[in-house]
Amino acid sequence: MPQLSMRAIREAMPEGGLFGGGSWRWSPEPLVLPKKLLRELEGLGHVLASFQRASDAIYRRSAKGKLPPWIAEWLDRGKPEWLLKAQLSGEQAENFPRVIRPDLLLTDEGFSLTEIDSVPGGIGVTAWLSAQYEKAGFSVLGGARGMIDGFSQVLPEKGVVMIADEAADYRPEMQWLVEQCGGGRSVERAEEMNADDRREIYRFFECFDWANIPALPDFVARGGQITAPLKPHLEEKLWLALFHLPGLQGLWKKELRGAHRERLQQLIPQGWALRDVKLPPEAALPGLGVHSWQEVMEMSQKERRLVLKISGFDPTAWGSRGVYIGHDLPSTEWREHIQHALDDQLHSWVMQTFREASLIAHPVYLADGSVIKQPGRVRLCPYYFTDASGLTKLHGCLATIVPADKKKIHGMSDGILTVVSGHESLVTS
Repeated sequence: MPQLSMRAIREAMPEGGLFGGGSWRWSPEPLVLPKKLLRELEGLGHVLASFQRASDAIYRRSAKGKLPPWIAEWLDRGKPEWLLKAQLSGEQAENFPRVIRPDLLLTDEGFSLTEIDSVPGGIGVTAWLSAQYEKAGFSVLGGARGMIDGFSQVLPEKGVVMIADEAADYRPEMQWLVEQCGGGRSVERAEEMNADDRREIYRFFECFDWANIPALPDFVARGGQITAPLKPHLEEKLWLALFHLPGLQGLWKKELRGAHRERLQQLIPQGWALRDVKLPPEAALPGLGVHSWQEVMEMSQKERRLVLKISGFDPTAWGSRGVYIGHDLPSTEWREHIQHALDDQLHSWVMQTFREASLIAHPVYLADGSVIKQPGRVRLCPYYFTDASGLTKLHGCLATIVPADKKKIHGMSDGILTVVSGHESLVTS
């Protein structure tokens, strides 16, 4: 059986590494999934692209008064007027993210969607890992150059990646990536962007960071185009709660194909938008069976298998910094976080049911070079790239495997980073 050795990893590592903000553990082999889950990964890109288009259509109609205005108002919280105007411009109507990366927890029931990222990190790391495992004799999703070819389709030759200082930890992987793509592509500081720049630009910065990029408003005002488009509403987790809102089900039925809507219903945990309003005496929060958020605050530890998240447009909205797991917190902290979310006038917050990731065992290298099987829980990050013809296709998949006692699954020093094998396991799903 093939094996990616620690020696091969060390020899192939680019000078300066791939990530500036930490480390992780290595595995001698990629993660193997059942055939059913591999098929689902292959077909998920089109579903998510359709969801983004449907969300954008609903937002635009709400902002223009053709649907209830509260939809856009919830999504617009805390955003500057120029950015709201930019995302509603006619030029942006058919512009959508050309890189889609969902965060998928691997549970006993299948995948559980926790976020959709349009400006994701990890593209370079996934590309590098894919190449190393293929070189060692494995077959991985997307192949050795899948991620590189996908990104080359998104950023043409002579194009530039504008990366913000806020995301500087990802600069090494993006620098390595553009070098592999070739064609004169480069990486520059977003803070030094010129308003008159008319090169093809891929943004590696979040919309909330706009104030640190002085030229950005003028760049947009002068007709500059950027990928992913400046549509901050699409970067809000609030859409995952709005998808389940009873009053919007008729809209989703109109905007989404039946098969896509059913797939999203399976993927997206039940969710709620937090709003500090009083319900009529006969009403209840759907699915929670309580009359108010104050009752949610007082739930027992066993009852509060719930996750509270800031929706977006804030530095704490990426990673795990703005995520609070109900049954993992003392009662006082749980109450404080909910109250803060209800009081927050600049951001929307969402709550979702907690879905526990499955426990698996995967080989990992120890410091002395030996290999053990480590129990852990898995987050999958498949990368879908949309080409010039509009076809959205899977080009690779990163797998993060964290120790079994961790409830938040994200990159960490004691977690394993690997990729997903292109061959299915013998285990049925």
